This record gives sequence, C-alpha cells and structure tokens, in this order.
Amino acid sequence: MNHETPLSPLPLQHLTDARPRVMSAAQLRTHGVSAADAGAHCLPGGPWRQLLPGVWLLHPGPPTSEERLHGALLYAGRPPVRQAKAVPAQPGAGEPHAPYADAMVTGLAALALHRFTSAPPLLSLDRVDILVPRTRRLRSVGFARLVRSAAMPTTQQIAGFPVAPVPRALADAVAQLVDAGAVRRLLTEAVRGGHCEPVAVVRELRNARLLSLPHVVDAVDSLLAEGRAIAEDRLYRMVAEHGLPAPLWNVDLRLPGGPRLGSVDAYWPDQAVAVELDTRAPRQGLRHDDDALWSAYARKREHLERLGITVVHLTGQKLRDALDQQATVVRTALMASHDRDPAAYVVVLPR
Repeated sequence: MNHETPLSPLPLQHLTDARPRVMSAAQLRTHGVSAADAGAHCLPGGPWRQLLPGVWLLHPGPPTSEERLHGALLYAGRPPVRQAKAVPAQPGAGEPHAPYADAMVTGLAALALHRFTSAPPLLSLDRVDILVPRTRRLRSVGFARLVRSAAMPTTQQIAGFPVAPVPRALADAVAQLVDAGAVRRLLTEAVRGGHCEPVAVVRELRNARLLSLPHVVDAVDSLLAEGRAIAEDRLYRMVAEHGLPAPLWNVDLRLPGGPRLGSVDAYWPDQAVAVELDTRAPRQGLRHDDDALWSAYARKREHLERLGITVVHLTGQKLRDALDQQATVVRTALMASHDRDPAAYVVVLPR
C-alpha cells in the first residue's frame, strides 16, 4: 500500500476540509480509517503527519498553534481502547469537548489564551502544558507536557479550548520558570489586568509548594502590593462615584490614653463606621498562617464593635465584581448609625 491507496470506501474529503485538521485514532476509526492506514498516509511524501502518539495532522505542513493545542488535548484526553467507539468524530459533535475528557490547557499556553501580554505567543512555546487528573497513565511526549492534579479546577472555554482558570494556570507556569522578572510580570498582570485577586493566586502557589522559592517570594511581595493598591483605588472610586460622605482615610484608632485599637482604611467619625479592606494572603504557605490572620482580624473587629463602632468588611473581589452593592452596604451602615447608641470616644490618628 502507498499513500495514494484509498483508505476506506467512505469519502474522506470532509477530513481534508475539517477544521482543525487534527484527529485522534479514535476519531479516525469512526470514519473507517485504521491506525495502519493513518500510518501509511504519514510515509515520506504522504499527505498527513503523526503529530503525537495516536494523533494525526491531516496535512503535511507544520501545525498551527491551534492545531498544536488540539493535538495536545487529544493526546492527553484520549480514552481507553474499550471506550474509543463512543468518542465523537470532532469536537462539537455529540457531547461538547468529549474527545478531551478532563484534560485542559494550563501554564503559559493557557495564559496566552487568557490574553496575557506577558505570556509568550503560542507558536513560540516549545511545550504545551495540559492539566490532567493524577490517575491518568499517559506520559509527557513531544510538545505535550502533562501536569497532574489531585483536584481538577473548573474549566473555562476560550476559543473552543478547555482552559484552566488564571490562578491555576499561573501556578503551573511559575513552576516551570526560574526568571524572577518573568514571574513578577505574570503575577502583576494577573491582578492589574483584572483576571483574578491576589489571594487566589497565592492560594494556588501555596498548593503547588512554590512559596519557598526566593524568586517566587519576591514576586508575591509585588503581587500583594499591587493588589492592595488596586483595592484602595476601587474604594476611593466607590466613595466618589456613589456620593458617600468623605471619610478619614487610612487612620489608626486608639482609646484616649489607652491602647491602640487597630488601623482601618476609612473611618466616618460622626457615624462611627469603619471600612476595612481584606487583602489577606498567607505568606508562608501554611494553613495556620491563614487562620492566625483571620483570628487577629476577628478580634480587632469584635473589640471595635463592643465600643459601638460598626466595621464593614470589604474585599478587593467584592469591590471589583459588585461595586454598587458594596456602596449600598456602606451607605446602609452610615444611615443606621442614627438608630444606635453613641459609640465610645476614640482618638483618630494618621496611619
């Protein structure tokens, strides 16, 4: 047999015209094309190429970035042989993305799909990282690098590809990087570009056990500072755009002649209402650090409220996703002050 020999009685013109022009062995079998027939098409001078084990490129030229992604996903998501006949012929036929099973793009390739300007273009990547369940038995091969996970995140669909959410994709990308500048640029863009909040990134870095690496620790410092500045800017904008009374910004509260009660991000002394931004993120990568931070915050809040001061707790994510709602929460607290007993007198000092 040579590559000019017909492969099956079925017309295969629809395979040549398919987009993307990538198919797995299971998909080809649904068209009557065996692995041996596909291999014959990949002989020197033939019309096809074998892209990865069990994955064929239906033209002889180099794969596009889209075809590389499809090929890596088809390789990582291929089912056991006994399930092969149940796989649809193309993505979109039958159950959406069934040929990919639980596999999803992660790492730098996922960040490129999320439109990170600091991530390399897809075609320049030597490897495409694919996230798969830990139980998968496949190995990394060619340009497909498998990243195993005990807990798979909820996938996002971008341009027809299943893609890991930004925090997980960042952690998988950082795990492969040693350039501190590159790590810092990726983490900063994640927050500055509104892709996610710092706490979500730090949580994934902690789960990946990356917070002990010096170049990651430095980048996290920049990330937290960036996230804090963005959250404060959103708070300033909320007060201005929703016509709230101007508060005292960034102040310390103390009892007269007594101990320091703590710092707050905004304080309305006439109404005894304080706003505190929660931009907590564990620094050491240990659960008890997170618990200790929360306990300290809760103790301060309880102390202030015993003195008659209402504390409104806001997060950067709430201010990003529901600014109008958070303005209503603050306005309601200010209006309710008229129905409360007067608060204890406290000294207000610049932070």
